[in-house]
Amino acid sequence: MTLNLRLAAALCAALSLCAVLAVPANFPALGGDARLTLAVFALATCAWIGTPIDDTYIALGAGLALTATGVISSDTLFGTLGEDTVWLLICAFVLAAAVARTGLAGRAAAFLVGGARTVRQLVHLTTAALVVTAFAVPATSGRAALALPVFLALAKVLADRKRLVVMLALLFPTVILLSAVATLIGAGAHLITVSVLWEATGDRIGFTQWLLLGLPLAVASSHLAAETVLLTTTRRAERAGPVRITAEEIQRHSESPVTGPWTQAEKRCALLLATVVALWCSEPLHRVSPAVVALIGAVVASSPALGTVRLKDALKTVPWSLLLFMAATMAMGVALADSGAAGWLVSGLPADVAPAVFLGVVVAVSTAAHLVLQSRSARSSVLVPLVIAAAVGAGVNPVAAALASTAAAGFCHTLPASAKPVTLFSDVPGVPTYTPRDLLRLSAVLAPLTALLVLFFAAAVWPLLGVPVTR
Repeated sequence: MTLNLRLAAALCAALSLCAVLAVPANFPALGGDARLTLAVFALATCAWIGTPIDDTYIALGAGLALTATGVISSDTLFGTLGEDTVWLLICAFVLAAAVARTGLAGRAAAFLVGGARTVRQLVHLTTAALVVTAFAVPATSGRAALALPVFLALAKVLADRKRLVVMLALLFPTVILLSAVATLIGAGAHLITVSVLWEATGDRIGFTQWLLLGLPLAVASSHLAAETVLLTTTRRAERAGPVRITAEEIQRHSESPVTGPWTQAEKRCALLLATVVALWCSEPLHRVSPAVVALIGAVVASSPALGTVRLKDALKTVPWSLLLFMAATMAMGVALADSGAAGWLVSGLPADVAPAVFLGVVVAVSTAAHLVLQSRSARSSVLVPLVIAAAVGAGVNPVAAALASTAAAGFCHTLPASAKPVTLFSDVPGVPTYTPRDLLRLSAVLAPLTALLVLFFAAAVWPLLGVPVTR
């Protein structure tokens, strides 16, 4: 479907819904605020789907419309920027800038990948290294940019084995996207989910609880995806034969040393990062908010005496557009819940649905949603409020349902434009990379596998970790 057709279809759908909602006789159980909220929500969703307008601009316009019409207060709209999750992400990007400045990532890559002797070892060691980066670099696009030099180094070493290079080009974004669920700062969508859950149900998921629930899923899905990428992209003959990646070859594509004695800056940065992650993971013991811990770490990382990056340089790396998008969509989620619009939307669903069936539908819809909404944060903004409202009506634990939806929405590999990491690795100058056909072949296998894995965790693993399927 061309852009013009998509735009026309989206506009017709949105305007038709608005016209239906404008007639008071239609849906008499729906209040005025709920009607306005649904109209704004429909227009925003259709604009995200069918127009090239920036997602943040659309979200801000929707938030402003809800405020101007009195559905939410200005304090609600502006207060979302003061959420601790927003501050957590800002400070995490400052810490990530400090890590990137020292070159610790190159040392870690040389240490891990250098131990590979077979293709399968290379794939799984690379996967393990990419999973670890979820703790150091927030947001998938930042991790993709950090990993690109490592991929280039591997591509040069394996230049005579083209299909292996293509396989690695596909492996990097696949693992980056699926492993994001490991931490709360792994994607902006996670912070939106936490905020909507808190506003709608009063349930708060902290950094430690998310880590406990998300890390096992991230490890399992990443290595499952790695094996899937390996088997769907290469033949047995192409996987045969040893590989040898040396630190010297990685060094050619790194501006910082990857071997030799550590500098004082590297030691300080590694110690600081380890301390911050340890404090995040031990939140139940000291009760200090992860956002406060991150702020302390950011101040130290940018301090004149102990830091490795200037604060103004680190703040330039913060995706302010993403933060504004998150704040605006959080306000939209509040409007959906408080106005009764979300409850009305799901009121027609059958109440006697089995929890397993309900979760299965949620996971399936969330997995396929990237075909319509390319922004991961936008998908959570649309789906999570509705999933929470439907879960309450169906007797399903809204925490389990929201987490399953968010985790499943992390799959976005079908098209080159489905996610920024996929786009970045699909066109690397001078390096053979994957085609849309490679993506479709992988997606056909990986989509059902990851959906079933998320469903398994929601139904069998998370209940053992304190998140039952029903309340």
